[in-house]
This record gives sequence, structure tokens and C-alpha cells, in this order.
Amino acid sequence: MTHTAVTPDIIRTAGFEGPLDLLLHLIERNRIDIYDIPISQIADQYLAYLQTMLSMDLDVASDFLVMASTLLHIKSRMLLPSRESAAENSAADPREELVIRLLEYRRCRALADELRAAHDRYSQCIFRLPELPANLGLDPVKLDESLNRDAFFDACDAVSTRNRMRFNNLSANMTHILKREKVSLRDKVRFIWRRIVEKAFLMFHELFPSENTSKLDRVTGFLALLELLKLNKVRVTQEHPFDVILISPTDIHPDPDDEDLKHFLADGHNERADYQ
Repeated sequence: MTHTAVTPDIIRTAGFEGPLDLLLHLIERNRIDIYDIPISQIADQYLAYLQTMLSMDLDVASDFLVMASTLLHIKSRMLLPSRESAAENSAADPREELVIRLLEYRRCRALADELRAAHDRYSQCIFRLPELPANLGLDPVKLDESLNRDAFFDACDAVSTRNRMRFNNLSANMTHILKREKVSLRDKVRFIWRRIVEKAFLMFHELFPSENTSKLDRVTGFLALLELLKLNKVRVTQEHPFDVILISPTDIHPDPDDEDLKHFLADGHNERADYQ
């Protein structure tokens, strides 16, 4: 079995995936308008490339030969005078079908390039497969009724209406926004210390019950408790996360007129402790 030496031209030509790929290469290399292809020039270059494809198998080369015959046919139609009427000549361009095929192929090639780039970008990514509800300790909810189309669209309209009210009606809510409540950290320190002096120990949720106080009150009260901890005036225990917070004084008999607290409350730096 003899082996034929492969020239660089054959290697380069064999890299084309088909006759349309070779045509696009010639058009792009010569910077030709795809809507106005000079068939005579492109056909000559195409045939020159075709002569270098001697080592390709017959099945692949046959596709290139069919395109070569198509180009020669279009070239002959454009060079030879037509016997048809002038109206018929102006209505049809022999290059039209070829241009449409080239445009479709170029679009498919661009999509393939994007898919190849996406594959290269994400091929090393590892995605976590979704867990079954049973593996997460969840009981799947089974609906007795199928989806109600009207109810679904009514719910979408309700969400859309709420969003419009939130983002388009700020002027009506401006008065409420400006009237924010002002809470003093020093007042909260006094309040907690007074209750500690009265009782041996107490729970934080007893000081600021969620049903009777605002969120700002509870947050400021928690900050006041931290200040008392920093001054080593109280002891706080919580056995489990999110469990009740037990507060007790560090001294057996806490002084209602504690000097350290008086100094803390009288310090001008604590003006920062008024929160809005």
C-alpha cells in the first residue's frame, strides 16, 4: 500500500467541513459582499482549491464537485446572453439560491461557535443534582385539584398590583416614612437596670414583648443589654440558640444609683445612642 505525500494546501483544504464552508472562507478572505458575489472570481478560486483535494475520499469530494458544477452553471448563466424577455431577466438572479444557502450556513456556524465556546467555559462546572423532598425530610404536598388557570392569572394580577403600589405610590407613603420613631439607648439602659433592681432575675422577652413593642424597641433594648454586659452589671445566659435570654445582676444586691451607670448615662458620647 503506497502513501501519497500530503501538501500543506491539502491539509488546509481538508479542514473545511463542506463546500459551503469553503465558499464562505473565500468570500471572507476576499472581503466580498455576500449579497453581490462575483461568481466568476469565486468559481475560479474554488476550482483551484478543488484541485488540491486529491487525497480526499470520493464521498466527501463529491459534495465539493457538486458545488463546483453549481458555480459553473451560475457563471455561465451570468456570462451568456439570455433569450428570455427583459422582464423575466430582471425578476430572477441566478445567485439568489446560493446566497440564501450561504446565509443559513453562516448563521448555523455562528451558533455552533457559541455553543462550542459555552461548552469550553462550563465543561469544568459541577452541578448539584436536585434532592428529592423525602431526602430533605419534607413531605410533598399533593394537590387534589389541577391548576386553576383563572385563579393563577388572578394571583399574577394581584402581585403586579401590589408591586405597582409599592414602587409607584411613594409620595403617599412619604409622610409615614418621615415620621419614624426615635428610641433612646440610654432610656433603655435605665429601664432594664430599674427592672433588674426590682427583681432578682428576668427574661428579655418579658422586658420587650413582641406583641406590645416595635421592632426598633426590641433592637434598641438588645443593644442596651449589651452595654450593661460591657459594664459588667448583668449576667446573661442562653442555653440554646434562639432560646429565652435570662438576665440577672452580677451583684447580689444591685445599687439603683450605681455610680458607673450614672457616669455612663451622663457621658456626652452617648448622644449617638438615639436611633431612628
